[in-house]
Amino acid sequence: MEVTKALERAGHAYKANKKWVSRTRARPPKDLDERVHDEHHRAFAEIDCLECANCCKTTSPIFRDIDIDRLARHLSIRPAELVEQHLHLDGEGDYVLNTAPCPFLGADNYCSVYEARPRACREYPHTDRKNMLSILPLTLRNTLICPAVADILRALRET
Repeated sequence: MEVTKALERAGHAYKANKKWVSRTRARPPKDLDERVHDEHHRAFAEIDCLECANCCKTTSPIFRDIDIDRLARHLSIRPAELVEQHLHLDGEGDYVLNTAPCPFLGADNYCSVYEARPRACREYPHTDRKNMLSILPLTLRNTLICPAVADILRALRET
């Protein structure tokens, strides 16, 4: 499915997804992690992130000190230079990118710093983590960014 259409469909499903998240948080199934992980594997067997890269085009990961150090080393610059050139502190005191799309995203949707990318990028969209119950609000927000997450929540709602 085309990315734009998938995200449009996710926007229309937001209210239903929000209701499912609320119900699930109130009465979580014991096998929630297993169910989410199963849907994660199914969704990513069908979806190619390189065809989309909407996460890289529209949002910024949080950069922790270890991420800044690793990326600066990769780019052969000082951490302070990386911060000065590409990052700023957001309202919550986290370092995030100055611009979207990500300055390290190529026209072909490949990440030019893939091996040194921040942890938040490595773990995105967070649908294969333990204790999914604690991040369901984040998962709900990610349905509007990532077609795979929207697909995962749709499948969970329908089961």
